[in-house]
Amino acid sequence: MSNRIKISLLAVVAVALIAIFMFTNLGTNLSYILPRRGMIILAIVLTGATIAFSTIIFQTITNNRILTPSILGLDSLYLLIQTVIIFSFGSTSLTAADKNINFFLSVGIMVLFAGVFFKLLFRGQGARNIYFLLLVGIILGTFFGSLSTFMQVLIDPNEFMIIQDRMFASFNNVNTDILMVAIVMIVLVIIYFLRFVKYLDVLSLGKEQAVNLGVDYDNVVKRLLVIIAILVSISTALVGPITFLGLLVANVTYEFLKTYKHSQLIWGSILISIIALVGGQLIVDRVFTFSTTLSVIINFVGGVYFIYLLLRGKR
Repeated sequence: MSNRIKISLLAVVAVALIAIFMFTNLGTNLSYILPRRGMIILAIVLTGATIAFSTIIFQTITNNRILTPSILGLDSLYLLIQTVIIFSFGSTSLTAADKNINFFLSVGIMVLFAGVFFKLLFRGQGARNIYFLLLVGIILGTFFGSLSTFMQVLIDPNEFMIIQDRMFASFNNVNTDILMVAIVMIVLVIIYFLRFVKYLDVLSLGKEQAVNLGVDYDNVVKRLLVIIAILVSISTALVGPITFLGLLVANVTYEFLKTYKHSQLIWGSILISIIALVGGQLIVDRVFTFSTTLSVIINFVGGVYFIYLLLRGKR
């Protein structure tokens, strides 16, 4: 079976799941249910597409299939931002309660952090090492997590419950205004990305081969990392952190398509991500009746798959 047919099948499954989610168990109040479910589906498509897209590009840059952009510490930074806001101003403050202000503040700080982070690490010939960047990202992520935990144990338990809600991704209370802003930002980033798409297949060969084939490796990788950071910041600020989703969908895509062509890998991973999120949301909605969250299911399945990948690599 060719990859074109496989991608078409994934598209059919994704559309079928979206149709099931949208048009089953509708009840009588259609004017309320259909727009609400439409917003949830839109949030799922945006989040799934950005996470899958950024993970495929990140794994191509690092030449490692068990790494995800969360290793840069952006998820931990998001939780730190939410904790600092509630710790400093309280959950009833405008900054914490207004989703638009919170979204712009979170995305702005994460993008600023990523820009300064990459600027410092890529300055000078001796510092241009992708693995050094990953090591610093792990250290900063641990530092942000420890700082968040320290403040969380000091605040009021009721305020902590609000922070805890933001520690898990949720598609149930999506703000329409944020979605529209996120769409505009994602489109602008994708337009900027198009000039680098021709380098991806060569970058997957490794740094030495890419340099020998004429790619300005450091320049291209630095700009791709900024694109990844912006997309991860948008998806995290939109619904919350989903740690293992990127790992899960990227590796399933590699196994399913068995190709190095990023024109196919990117589309395949986006469709698999949408299938995983819509299928997971259906399970949360119809099986568990909202007694758990989608991120818990995704992280559980992704964590088990991560252990499987480690054990398979060891053999």
